[in-house]
Amino acid sequence: MHRELLTRSVGQPVRWRTLDEETLGVLLARGEQAFEARGVFVHQATDGGTREDGQPHALSVEAISRQSSPVIRLLDATLFDALKAQASDLHLESTATGMVIRHRLDGVMIRVGEVPSREVAEQLVSRLKVMAELDIGERRLPQDGRFKLRVLQSADVGERDVDFRVSIMPSSFGEDAVLRILDRSRLTEEAQSLSLEGLGFDAQDSAVVRALARKPYGMLLVTGPTGSGKTTTLYAVVQEINDGTDKIITIEDPVEYQLGGVVQIPVNEKKGLTFARGLRSVLRHDPDRVMVGEIRDAETAQIASQAALTGHLVLSTIHANNVFDVVGRFMHMGVDLYNMVSALNGVVAQRLMRRLCTQCAAPCPPDAAALRAAHLPPDTAGHFHRAVGCPACRGTGYRGRKAITEILLMDDTLRDLIVARAPLTQIKGHARSRGTRLLRESGLACVLRGESTLDELQRVTLAE
Repeated sequence: MHRELLTRSVGQPVRWRTLDEETLGVLLARGEQAFEARGVFVHQATDGGTREDGQPHALSVEAISRQSSPVIRLLDATLFDALKAQASDLHLESTATGMVIRHRLDGVMIRVGEVPSREVAEQLVSRLKVMAELDIGERRLPQDGRFKLRVLQSADVGERDVDFRVSIMPSSFGEDAVLRILDRSRLTEEAQSLSLEGLGFDAQDSAVVRALARKPYGMLLVTGPTGSGKTTTLYAVVQEINDGTDKIITIEDPVEYQLGGVVQIPVNEKKGLTFARGLRSVLRHDPDRVMVGEIRDAETAQIASQAALTGHLVLSTIHANNVFDVVGRFMHMGVDLYNMVSALNGVVAQRLMRRLCTQCAAPCPPDAAALRAAHLPPDTAGHFHRAVGCPACRGTGYRGRKAITEILLMDDTLRDLIVARAPLTQIKGHARSRGTRLLRESGLACVLRGESTLDELQRVTLAE
């Protein structure tokens, strides 16, 4: 009887499955993401999305459920789900039978659902193309676009704008879509409370970075791969040193956090405003401290070095695997090593490790094989835990991330070694003798304190 009622309600056959209590809790937590969303989505494309009176179009969730097509309702629910979960990216991946939906949560891909129809999958991608003002007839070439949604949550909370960057890519079974989610209002709120300790820096590392950031001139670089939190760390540093006595200017691609009392300039490659050109102009704007979103080429590196040598403090990021690889990156760019090391005060390398969910983490002393796999001695002692999974963490066992760091402080001996192109082992040996702690050691300390797991340590760092 119950099966017949459910079948009529959902309009398709219902299959029964037996679930344990824990699995059921996780599924219910995921289901809440779509159904707990209350409010309005307002679609604003890059160059449109307004009524004749200049106001954005508004459409309530109730109106969507009554009037919109199933594809629009499905896409809206999928976007709400990603926002509710605070995913950084939403992935729609075409398969032979339909589409898989995945979130990037805390840097890791999590499968959250699927579309069991290739036709609906194609319609979802087409709907995204319309929202981002892309060519819906082009299916053989990659396309990039963006759109904005205004989320009206409630009378108390009000509304907020969310930006979505869309990347469409042809694949074996159709087209895949990846949406980068930029909830700027949430980022702005977070920016007001950004601190190095809040990002996971321990007290000693925080003190070192603050000292580097308060030097009157020179260059501080933060390095790591894409998604390792480099820019967020720079924002935290700028927020902490911004006491109103200095002129602080940033040039970024894009401006992610809005910082009060700071002049923020967005890069515009299409209009010719590159990092290098912007940095040249910024230096004529009487700054005391300059933040450059990223050093990508020799020209930007050279200008940044000269600025650091002429009385400015320059903060920037660069892509490298560790603090020692930064020197190799500059050499590959063809930058004058003497000027670079003369300007450089220090380098911070970082990664983001997932924190264990405090509601479900369980003590779990590792066996000899696990310690051996992690290149640890068999007598290693610590508060080891394992990730379990619960509704609070959406079944992942982890909730939030923290930064682990590796800091290289420059001194005259180290500068001489680099300019003389000394062997890397010699450079590392000197840095280690002065207290440089490697990323692996920083991550292991988190594991031993019970904040993360050996599996996460293995995922994020390399054993040396």
